[in-house]
Amino acid sequence: MRLLAPLVPDPRAPLARMHPLAKIAAALVVMLGLFISVDAVTSAIVLAALAIAATQSGLSARALAGRITPLLVGAAGIAFFNAIVGGTGAAGGLAIGLRLVGISFAGILAVATIDPTELADALVQHLDAPSRFVVGALAAFRLFPLFSREWDTLGLARRARGIEADRTIADRLAAFPGRALGLLVAAIRRATRLAIAMDARGFGARPCRTLARPRDIVWSDRALVAAAMALVAIATAASVALGTWRPLIAF
Repeated sequence: MRLLAPLVPDPRAPLARMHPLAKIAAALVVMLGLFISVDAVTSAIVLAALAIAATQSGLSARALAGRITPLLVGAAGIAFFNAIVGGTGAAGGLAIGLRLVGISFAGILAVATIDPTELADALVQHLDAPSRFVVGALAAFRLFPLFSREWDTLGLARRARGIEADRTIADRLAAFPGRALGLLVAAIRRATRLAIAMDARGFGARPCRTLARPRDIVWSDRALVAAAMALVAIATAASVALGTWRPLIAF
């Protein structure tokens, strides 16, 4: 449940200062490029560029490692399965693993460096998203860190009552369904109280809302999206030149 705690980047970092919609657009460009190309060269080039971008994200290496480690384990398992069972061989399995890591890493960098409040304002300002839905989703996102503490509290309470023990992995797996049900019930109750409080404060009573923090998309934000396009184009061109490029759908 520690994965529910959001990463907090340094707001002075170059990538953290970019517009939220620009970071999402750049991540989608990279993810689409990796989705189309099924080869190791394209993925390796993109991963190298993402590793450089990570140094400008304002996130600590330890925090990123904590989020990427489960991703690496899962990608390694999928790559091994495809290499052995799927008949793609070691090269094919490696390409699939690198592709999955690249797609996921691009998403992690984009999401982890975005302030949820700035994203909500950007969705309302630039995409005309319904403010009631956006702010409601923002409030739910802000409650995610509470789930981690709620999970620990439920565990302590259940152990104090002698309901569960966590001495071994088997004990933890056996206790997971009961504790997860308790967390679900607590989340529903908290959401109900939050909805009543927001309605009591008049949220959603007016069809038009103003933004306290409007933010325009500037040239540096457009440059970030252009850089993502250039990265995908260069990586694909390098793979084509080496004769290793494989599209997802053969023409």
